[in-house]
Amino acid sequence: MAINKAIQTILKVLSEPEVDVERDRRIAELKKLDIARIFMEKVDVCISNDGYEIPIRIYFPTKKKMKEKDISRYGKKVLLFLHGGGWATESVETYERICAQLSHSTGQLVLSVEYRRAPEHHFPIPLSDSYAAAKALYGGQILPHIEPEDITLIGDSAGGNMAAAMALMARDRGEFSVRQMILVYPALWNDYTEHTPFASVRENGKHYLLTASRMESYLNLYQSGPKDRQNPYFAPLLAEDLGDLPRTLILTAEYDPLRDEGEEFARRLYDAGNKVEAYRIPNAFHGFFALGLKHMHVLDSLERIHVFLEEVAEGENEENQKEKEA
Repeated sequence: MAINKAIQTILKVLSEPEVDVERDRRIAELKKLDIARIFMEKVDVCISNDGYEIPIRIYFPTKKKMKEKDISRYGKKVLLFLHGGGWATESVETYERICAQLSHSTGQLVLSVEYRRAPEHHFPIPLSDSYAAAKALYGGQILPHIEPEDITLIGDSAGGNMAAAMALMARDRGEFSVRQMILVYPALWNDYTEHTPFASVRENGKHYLLTASRMESYLNLYQSGPKDRQNPYFAPLLAEDLGDLPRTLILTAEYDPLRDEGEEFARRLYDAGNKVEAYRIPNAFHGFFALGLKHMHVLDSLERIHVFLEEVAEGENEENQKEKEA
């Protein structure tokens, strides 16, 4: 079933061709008016990245009032979340609903990283902040009771870009091991002009909220210079070696210009010998993850995430059993 004409008309009107950072940030800030925020169980912590204190917000998988702040009582598994917004316009504050519903639906703690944003801070600073948060979490500095194998890296859009880049960086540096990650309509390529190799950019790059020209604007805001666009940590699809990467779930949206690059990344991960699952959400467009919990696309994606995490847990149990029997 295709998107109906009324929705298509609305999407076309809302599909701004260019990025206006200040305007888009003001629009995003309207999400703070969500009254549900006052009922969310959360706590704020910070970790340091070369002297800069990175805020991290922890969400709890409970709708009951927390009687104590002993985090170890409220979950043994963690989703480390990196928000989207073109590296520039969104924040931990504007992603509150997403992170809270993700925590409730999975039963896991969710840690949301407030990385520094472009254009005030260019590549690789947002990635560096996110990597520092991951290194601290995997190293037991944030939640000492959490085992590394119980951490899942997750990000949407620009956050999916950095999640994939962090997995590459962690593998290359050998500082920690990402066991599993979830990429929701990730941005993984470096060119959204007419030279793009991806049909989805040409098919969906004008009238479905996220436009090809906006993606070019986001890349220009994020990069510190043209050379960044050839860096696989900037555009993970450029990586020549995708071996020894985490078990991965990639969710794409049918009417998203980023659809094909996400699915190509899944194919390349599989060809490199990794465990990977890719699922295209039918009739969805970029940004659907921010819709309400009752929306069918959100329910579909959360169900896919739930199944993936269950499969990861089953795999861990099988490995543990084999170790006991050995």
